[in-house]
Amino acid sequence: MPRLPAGKLPPDVLQALLDKHATRDPRVVVGPRVGEDAAVIDLGDRYLLATADPITFATDEIGWYALHVNANDIAVRGARPRWFLATLLLPAGSTTDESAAALFAQLAEACETLEVALVGGHTEVTPAVDRPVIAGTMLGEVARDRLVTTAGARVGDAVVMTKGVPLEGAAILAREKEAEALARGVPPALIRRAKALLRAPGLSVLPEAEIACELATVHAMHDPTEGGIATALHELAAAAGVGVRIDRDRITVLPEGRALCEAFGLDPLGTLASGALLLALAPGDAGVVIHALAREAIDCHYIGQVVPAAQGVTLTDGTRQWPLPVFARDEIARLLEEA
Repeated sequence: MPRLPAGKLPPDVLQALLDKHATRDPRVVVGPRVGEDAAVIDLGDRYLLATADPITFATDEIGWYALHVNANDIAVRGARPRWFLATLLLPAGSTTDESAAALFAQLAEACETLEVALVGGHTEVTPAVDRPVIAGTMLGEVARDRLVTTAGARVGDAVVMTKGVPLEGAAILAREKEAEALARGVPPALIRRAKALLRAPGLSVLPEAEIACELATVHAMHDPTEGGIATALHELAAAAGVGVRIDRDRITVLPEGRALCEAFGLDPLGTLASGALLLALAPGDAGVVIHALAREAIDCHYIGQVVPAAQGVTLTDGTRQWPLPVFARDEIARLLEEA
């Protein structure tokens, strides 16, 4: 049997496993599905949201990463992240009181920033890992009539994207591969700017998600993570049973991300993209949201349109049109495996 590569399970393999072990609880409104960011559980007067995500690519400021990546999965449901649980697996032989305290300080700072309560989890020093790993679980809540899903995109919707890509990927490359990036000719000033992307504009999509949901009827939101913006667009289309047509030149590729991806031979469209947000909504509402976010100094651009499923998931450039690339695994996962 061939071994699976590092990174997420292939979507077809994962979906087959989920279909085989489907939940039968009638209160589960949205269960585990490829492309959906968080489970939705009916509590009667409101919905409880639940998501889980580990941090495996980063070692620097992983507490900050863990909190924001998990909070984003709640935010794209139109919900507010409220309660966080963290499982910390720390390497035997190198973990100290000081390093453990630094991790907790990162978590506490991130929780305070988003007004999230750290309510539990587990900590363990173990020889099973050679670097710190945080597996987070975030819970949130939303009114029943305010829920947004990935599957809600409709034919005719505008597709808009906030900030740029690959925000998270650029920050990770700058922080985890700094010496190699310098050796490959990446200027030190650019590396410093890429490191700073972690906090400004930052990984959180909560501000733009809240503004969009307050001002418009958002049909779908999705949080691009592993596999980058390309994978997120494929997931959005698959979840909603639609196609998408994306203008290649309208996808904002951050200059720091472009330079670092070029240095390491990565495609920015397939590289970790947390910090960006995809929204599908009526074209008129898209204009309202884009202008409102601009007033808050949050970049937001129209990048394409939702089309019938028969038209596929494509990129366009003037009169040319071709399939949006499919990334079997994230470009950073590929880089780390080849290292």
